[in-house]
Order: sequence, then C-alpha cells, then structure tokens
Amino acid sequence: MRFPPNLLDEILRRTDIVQLVGRRVKLTRKGQAFWGCCPFHGEKSPSFKVENARHRYKCFGCGKGGDAFRWLAETEGLSFPEAVERLAGEAGVELPKWSPEDEAREEKKKSLYDVIEAACDFFEDQLRANAGAEARDYLRSRGLNGEVAKKFRLGYAPSGNATLIEHLKTKNITTDDMIAAGLARPASEDRGVRDFFFDRLMFPISDARGRIVAFGGRGLTPDAKPKYINTGETTLFSKGHLLYNFAAARAPAIKAQSIVVAEGYMDVIALVRAGFEHAVAPLGTALTEDQLHLLWRTAPEPVMAFDGDAAGLKAAHRAAHLALPHLKPGYSVRFAFLPSGEDPDSLLRTSGPAAMRKLLDEAQPLSQVLWRALTEGRDFSTPERRAGLERALGEIVSAINDGKIADYYRRDFDQKVFDAFKRRASAPKAERRDWKPRPGGPRQPGRYAPVETVSPAVKASLLARSGRSGAQRMKEAEVAALLLEEPELGTRHAELVAELPFSDPSLDRLRHVLLNLAASGSSLEKQGFENHLHRLGLSETVARLSTRTNPGPADDEAISDADDARFLKAAGDLREMAELGPQRAQAMERFKSDGTEESWREAQRLLGPTRSD
Repeated sequence: MRFPPNLLDEILRRTDIVQLVGRRVKLTRKGQAFWGCCPFHGEKSPSFKVENARHRYKCFGCGKGGDAFRWLAETEGLSFPEAVERLAGEAGVELPKWSPEDEAREEKKKSLYDVIEAACDFFEDQLRANAGAEARDYLRSRGLNGEVAKKFRLGYAPSGNATLIEHLKTKNITTDDMIAAGLARPASEDRGVRDFFFDRLMFPISDARGRIVAFGGRGLTPDAKPKYINTGETTLFSKGHLLYNFAAARAPAIKAQSIVVAEGYMDVIALVRAGFEHAVAPLGTALTEDQLHLLWRTAPEPVMAFDGDAAGLKAAHRAAHLALPHLKPGYSVRFAFLPSGEDPDSLLRTSGPAAMRKLLDEAQPLSQVLWRALTEGRDFSTPERRAGLERALGEIVSAINDGKIADYYRRDFDQKVFDAFKRRASAPKAERRDWKPRPGGPRQPGRYAPVETVSPAVKASLLARSGRSGAQRMKEAEVAALLLEEPELGTRHAELVAELPFSDPSLDRLRHVLLNLAASGSSLEKQGFENHLHRLGLSETVARLSTRTNPGPADDEAISDADDARFLKAAGDLREMAELGPQRAQAMERFKSDGTEESWREAQRLLGPTRSD
C-alpha cells in the first residue's frame, strides 16, 4: 500500500483545512467552527461549515462534505494520489520510498517526459520552418493562426524516415527511449528504426497534470491512411484513460459545473477559441469508463456534443449505454446533437458561439436519448411491437446498478409508454384505435368494449381529494411547529432540517434562522427562539404554528425523546409527500382529461390516504 492510513492521518493533521478551503470560500468564525456560503450550490445564508478540529468540511444545504483530499477532488478535479502528493508537499510530509523497482520505473518515466517534451519542441519548430508550409496552409484554411498554434503547441512532423530520430540523437537521447516514448518504431527484418509520425500536423496530448505524454497526428495528403493516428500505448500513455485538453479544461469545468465533450482535436480547439474553455475530446476512440469517471470528477452532467450524422448518433448511443451501470444520484450525461452535416468547428464558423450555446443549453437528458433511440421513426402499430419496446426499456433499467435511479427510470419509461400508446384509449369513440376486453369475466368472441369511465360521483370525490395539495402544506406546518416547540432539533438533525422541502416561504425562513442559530453555537431554547423570530418579523408565523403544538409529558428527557420521534416521522412523511407531488399532479391531469378507470386507479393509488389524513 503506497499511502498507509497513518500517513494519510498525519497529512490531514498537518493540513489547515480552514486555510485550504478559505482560498476559495470566504469563511467567518463562529464558536469553534468556520462558516461560509457553499461553493457547490448557490445560497445566500451560510450553511457551509469547516472545522480544523475534525479536519472536515460539510454543507448542510446540499450535503457535500469530506476531508482535505476530498476538497481538492471536488474543487480541482484531482485524483486521490494527486491530492495526497499535493497536500503532503504543502504539509512537509515525506512520502514513503517505493521499492527499488518502483523507483527505477519512476525515474524512467521522468526521463520519458523529457524525451517527449524535446519532440514537442521539435515539432513546433518544424511547423514554423519551411517544411511546415503545407501544415500552416491547412491551419489557415480552418481559420487558425500562429497564436492558436502556439497556445495548443501544434506542430508538424516532417517527411522522412528518421528526421525526428536524428534530431533527438543530437540531444543524447537513445533510440530505446524514443521507442519507449512512442516516437519511433522498432526495427524489423527489412527496416531499421524509423519515425512513428511523418508528414502530419501534430497535436500534443497531455496528462491530467498538463505534462505532454503523447501525440495525435493528422495526415495532410488525401491518401493518408489513417487520417488520424495516436501514439501507441506506452508507460506514460493509455488513450482510454485520458482526454484531449483535460488539464486546461479542468478548472473552467469545475467553475462552470459543466464540461463539453466533442469528438476531435479541431472541434475542441474551435470550442475553446469561441469561449467554451471547458471542452475536451476522447482520443480517437469511443468514450471509455475511465474517461467518463474523469469527466465526473469535474462536472455532474457532462454534455456530449456529437456531430449530427449517423456516426455521431451511433457514438451518442454507445456513450449512453456505457453510462448506465455507472449512474449515481446527481451524476449523469446529457447530449447536444448538432444539425446534420455539422460539427462544432463548422457550426461555430457559420453560426457563431450563440448557436452553440443554445444547443448546449438545450442538451437532452440521458433517458430521453435512450427513449428516442428505441422509438424514433419506428412503427409500433401492433401489440407485439409495443411489447418488444417495453422489454427493451426493461433491459435498459436492469443495466442500472443504483436501485433508486433504476426505479426512477422505470417510472419515467412507464409514463412515456402511457403517453405514447395507452392515452389514446381515452379518445372519443370515433377516433379510438386501442380497445380492451370488456371487464368482468370472459368476453364473447369478437366482443370488445371501450375503456370504462368512472361515474361522476367517483370523479367528483377524487377531484375533491386532489384538492388536498393542502395536505403537504399542513405537514410542513406540523414539522415547523415541532421545530418551534423543540429548537434543539435543529442541532440534533441539522442535515435533515436543511433538506426539508418547505414550499411556504415563511417556514423556509424559520428553518434558515434556526440553522444559523445552531451554526453560531447559540443556546437553543423555545422562548429565546420565539423572541428571536419576533424580532425578525415572524410573529404571525409563530402565532400560526403555536396553535398546532400539544404539550407533552412533564419529564424533560421524555419530552425530548417524544419530540425527536415525532419530528423524524413527520419529516419523513413530508419528504415522501414532496417526492410524490409531481406524480400526483400528472395523475390528476390524466384523470381530469379522460376519466377512465385506468387513470382513476392510478390517481387513487398516488392520492391514496396520506399520513396527514
């Protein structure tokens, strides 16, 4: 194990996490902790807590938290080893020596970085020299000048079998190191050692730290096969683990909480020039799992900006299915499909950044792309085809490892199937195409009946119950009244209180006041809390909530236990009601529009007796 637990503990002990976080967040001391506005979500009242005593940070609003290693991963996209090395260096902690073999391998890698850097310098010089005229002409035809070439360190690999090799020999670099760095091909039976790249426009590829580790080369002649080639697998480079421009895009992506994935080098360069600095690209292959996790280290929902042709759609579908097993709460992918025949580079040149921004802003969620892939342009006029669709949708759901996300996908697809096919059952009789067997026993051959509708009395009853959207407001008041009666709950269950789905602005304000008092270390007793609320102009809210509270047992500890249990139950009920709210609204809209027994049963299930009844 390279980083034993005691070493990590020592690094954390020596790291001033308040100072580390304070580089990005304005913190104010309150008691033994420091508080500020969370950098991970927009807020006006500080709910972000940092403690040196515990070496941790925590946001009671969005739930993000962790230690100093996690902070660097969240804010700078560093991997765990990178974060350890960074903090160890700042804290003056010496990392353990590796085995002699590890040390030798690391020293070899260091020398290869120097070899590749020397090659990059050579390619840049050749682009500016007479030999690079054709490459410069190509760049000009794509609207790129010398300044852009310098920014991205573009270069040119000249023709000839050993031009680079001969140059690197003058730097006392051995052919073995050239081969190990992927710059030269080893000798074969009929040929000696020769350059890997020749007569190609060169794109340096860096690792996550910005060190050049490989190259991509574009052929400049029409018969160049293949048009693009990358350095082969080396000690430093594995194309499935890196992304083009990732080192430069990481900071802008974390700041914007968004990262754009294009298909090629030129697309990325065009996007960056147009102001989309958080743009990256896979290295000539389909997106891999490692690249997906690399993206998620910078943004929760990377946007795949694929070309609007058949190949682009195919790449999007591969990426969509790749992501399914790895989805986790808050992390997914979205897709921006360009017009047919366009790529980001051509769209930006013809329509400008505003058109690209609009496409990115309107990127489709993963579930919608998967649905379109299975349904767009297909005929589902037969029951067998519709059953086949539902089976395919079920296979997508089964590929999702996270149970909660899989459940939401199942519900989403069920809704889409209902809207696409089953809703038509409620159309006027002359327009109906879908018929169901008449309920109540076996039907006579050839006898079918339209979908049954509920009686006016049943419909009126259910519509009246749907008016109990006030039930959620009553539950909110119940929870708030418990907090008013026992403010200490705000300290005991701060995270839960911060996440309560209050829709009433006055109750939401009461919640924030309580959390701020808890964060400041103030004594939380009922009368003092009420007095504070009165001073803040919440007297009406206090009066309204006071009528809901009931005195409990006389013993203080019994009161605390009882209120704790009541609060946890009421808060759980409220969160459940809030989660079901949109589904209830949709169910009622369906019921109001068609009044069928099917929609009645669905609405009845979702509107069924609530805990506040």
